[in-house]
Amino acid sequence: MRIIIEDSKEHKVHLNRVIEWFIGMVGYAIILIAVSLLFPKTLQIDSNYFGFWALIAAIIIFILNKTIKPILFWLTLPITGLTLGLFYPCINVFILYIVSFLLRNHFQIHGFWMAFLIAVIISILNMLMDSIVLTPLFRRKKV
Repeated sequence: MRIIIEDSKEHKVHLNRVIEWFIGMVGYAIILIAVSLLFPKTLQIDSNYFGFWALIAAIIIFILNKTIKPILFWLTLPITGLTLGLFYPCINVFILYIVSFLLRNHFQIHGFWMAFLIAVIISILNMLMDSIVLTPLFRRKKV
């Protein structure tokens, strides 16, 4: 009987992680769409299928952030330290360019400096979404 109760708690934890991941991906896709509407000449996302390509881009960005970004961070740590952290958004720009390469015509970025600005805006909006939406939502569920 005790094993079943612990298994139930474990399933709730996994379900919360899946829900958090899904909300994060949808929110990140909305952020990408909003930024592409603000800067239509720099960031272009295919608007067919009601944001499908933005969701695919968000999933790819998430996967790259979990796999490649830590490696890039450690490789560029001296440069990031010398620039007092100003080089860190360049890693995000590089990830955006990888997504642009993978999705070809469905997700395109033009120009480095605007892509740098977009990476900073996406990072800020992502932090706001995490602190305003995700953290209060899951803090309420735990109580």
